[in-house]
Amino acid sequence: MKKNKDIKIAYDSESDVLSLESKDKTIIDHAKEMGNLVVHFTKTGEPVLVEMLEASKTFRQNRRTISPLRKLVTA
Repeated sequence: MKKNKDIKIAYDSESDVLSLESKDKTIIDHAKEMGNLVVHFTKTGEPVLVEMLEASKTFRQNRRTISPLRKLVTA
């Protein structure tokens, strides 16, 4: 199993997109749309960027699932 790489997390409120991106300098070869997720891959198939479209809507719909996680993050 590979070690976790450093991940850059960003949110663009204007476009309502949450992105998680590898901090490694990599070239994106292609992307696949999976529902409201767009996953960008290298030529070798490694995911390097994940974009969640309509992020606020997604989090609102899943509030009950996410709420218990807040306790873990703030503990």
